[in-house]
Amino acid sequence: MSLDSISKLKIDKTVFHRTARSRKRWLIISTAVLLVIIAAAWGLDRRGVLIETATVSLLYPTQTFTLLNASGYVVAQRKAAVASKMTGRLEWIGVLEGSRVSSGQIIARLENRDSDAVVSQGIASVQNARANVDQARAELDDARQFHDRLKELSGQGIVSKSEFDTAESRFKRSKAAVAAAEAAVRVAESSLQGARISDDYSQIRAPFDAVVLTKNADVGDIITPLGSAANAKAAVVTIADLASLQVEADVSESNLEKIKAGQPCEITLDALPHSRFRGVLQTIVPTADRTKASVMVKVRFLESDPRILPEMSAKVAILSRPASAEDQQAKTVVNPAAVVKASGSDSVYLLDKGYVRIRPVKVGARFGEQVEVSGVKVGDKVALRPLDKLKDGKKISVAEK
Repeated sequence: MSLDSISKLKIDKTVFHRTARSRKRWLIISTAVLLVIIAAAWGLDRRGVLIETATVSLLYPTQTFTLLNASGYVVAQRKAAVASKMTGRLEWIGVLEGSRVSSGQIIARLENRDSDAVVSQGIASVQNARANVDQARAELDDARQFHDRLKELSGQGIVSKSEFDTAESRFKRSKAAVAAAEAAVRVAESSLQGARISDDYSQIRAPFDAVVLTKNADVGDIITPLGSAANAKAAVVTIADLASLQVEADVSESNLEKIKAGQPCEITLDALPHSRFRGVLQTIVPTADRTKASVMVKVRFLESDPRILPEMSAKVAILSRPASAEDQQAKTVVNPAAVVKASGSDSVYLLDKGYVRIRPVKVGARFGEQVEVSGVKVGDKVALRPLDKLKDGKKISVAEK
């Protein structure tokens, strides 16, 4: 072998060093990628399965056949500010806010000594007039007897014609005196009746069965029909007939074609959020409010309830059919997609501090896009999807909406 051939067999150390460095670089890169994958897997495992959730809620079946909703206030259709027809100082008041009164019941009284005196004077005038009647009748009886005697004697020619004429004139005057006295009695009785009516004006009475809403005056206040005097009060109390309570609500003009008188309704009050009251659309007021582009409707309560008070805020649901007692019972519902089969029974995955716990439930009727369930309570959070990646005790994280 020649020296040239031997020299060609010499190892190129630069190529060896390049290859070693390349392998080392790839080893570092591979290790880094592996670490990233392991870190990502660890992070995912730490965060858990990313899920969407649903909330267990409360639903009333009437919500599924509601045509439209409106809001308004409870208003008494019979309401009165009770005052007196005469001016006087309030002497006594016998009611407070919330008192129930009956038609004709005396609820307050004005000072009435002057009108009492007029009544007493009227009674005396009637008595005097009746005494005058008795006197006139006695005079008439005497004149009649004298007239009859002279008439008989005149027929026999014993008395003169002039004496008989005088007796006859007296008899006629006595008859007229009796008629005048009887008329005077009627005048006195009418005056007495007027005095008693005026005196009765001092007694302030309830015009109908009602409940006292406000007491506007106190003992010592001056009450006057017009209330124009300084510090004078026109009304003593304000009352309302609670049997006439209705909800006055505004309905948009664009929804008028959906409603008609007699339509069933359901009423809820802000003060009683868990109670539902059956109602019926009583009246559609035949005028529109141009500023709100709405029409007022009046909804009557079908059952009375002492908890319902005037001026309460109310919401009205106008229904497509009458609500039954069952329709007015609240149901616990959830999205049906949250229900899974586990061990042969219906269950849901209930969220519990970053984990899910399998919870057996009993599925009931379906209401629109919700289904009735028992075994969970209102407000609980349940897993909605992906359910196939979950099991009891699985760690989860909730997707932000």
